Amino acid sequence: MADRYRDILVVELLGGIGDLLMVLPAVHALARRNPGAALRLLTDDPGADLVRGDPAVTEVLTPRRGRTGCERAAVVAALAVRRPDLAITTARYDGIPDLLAASGARCVTDLWRRPPPDERIGDRYLRILYAEGLVSAEDLSVAPWVRLRPDELAHGERTIADLVPPTAARPPVVFVTDSGMAVKLWPRPRWRRLAVALVRRGHPVLSVTPVDAAPVDAAVVALPGMTLRQLAACFRAVARRGGIVVGGDTGPVRLAAAAGARTVGLFGPTLAVRYGVGGGADLQGLPACRHRLPTRVTEQVCWWDARCPLSAAGPACMADIPVYRVVSAVTRLAESGSTAPGRPGRMRWPAG
Repeated sequence: MADRYRDILVVELLGGIGDLLMVLPAVHALARRNPGAALRLLTDDPGADLVRGDPAVTEVLTPRRGRTGCERAAVVAALAVRRPDLAITTARYDGIPDLLAASGARCVTDLWRRPPPDERIGDRYLRILYAEGLVSAEDLSVAPWVRLRPDELAHGERTIADLVPPTAARPPVVFVTDSGMAVKLWPRPRWRRLAVALVRRGHPVLSVTPVDAAPVDAAVVALPGMTLRQLAACFRAVARRGGIVVGGDTGPVRLAAAAGARTVGLFGPTLAVRYGVGGGADLQGLPACRHRLPTRVTEQVCWWDARCPLSAAGPACMADIPVYRVVSAVTRLAESGSTAPGRPGRMRWPAG
């Protein structure tokens, strides 16, 4: 790889925390392959806070929300300050690719091109950059990783130490019951039954979001309100105790994996082999659903209003994941004995 770049602009404006985390390995790989480069990342709040202080990122830019076209305006402003010699974007709307191309920079403006249905999105990004000669083969196994400061790590340790008894027989399990979209929600009664099953097995059960019915309330401990970085630090502390985070296809579960925790992901309308977290176990409901469009999820009949053509009671794919499968996945991870976060090939920073 002979080419090296001095100024790199990465535009990630898809709006979700998970979207940012899926592109983060590409950001780290580009920084690794271009030592000394200025790398600017244009992304959305609140996820932007996760990369402030990251040694791979020189500057974090965010659009000024509240007016139409603010994302395009943010790209225009970034280009006006300084023309990059390499520009990467996941955003395909509002003429953003054309703006970058007109800057004269070398551009990769379609990280979504020709996606196979069985390749995870973050891996696809890296593979396209590899095909473009921008990253190396060893970068293909880089996983998302959020760097945290020592004081944040200490705060996460204190928070979890206050909530998890030191005498707990088994590792803690953290629930993320909300998924941002109704179509991705696991039926709420399943969470209550899962909590009962895990507590009986000796797992302390925490929750980022409410589990709202007796007798579970007394057994499930709610995490206090916190920032995304504080939540990441709590996930890191859970990981150090061999704990597991359970939730749907949503940003906080991806954040847990990027903080080093093992995860059990619950997937229905999105296909786990494409959208999976890869942090331990990804469980798929109704894998053969004929209404699922793995590479065009926003066009699915159920996507925007969660009206399932197979069930009037709600998404049949999410209901197809029984409690016992989740318990089995948690048990298998808990009994694996591994508490070390990371998968082979993850790039590690000096600390955090």
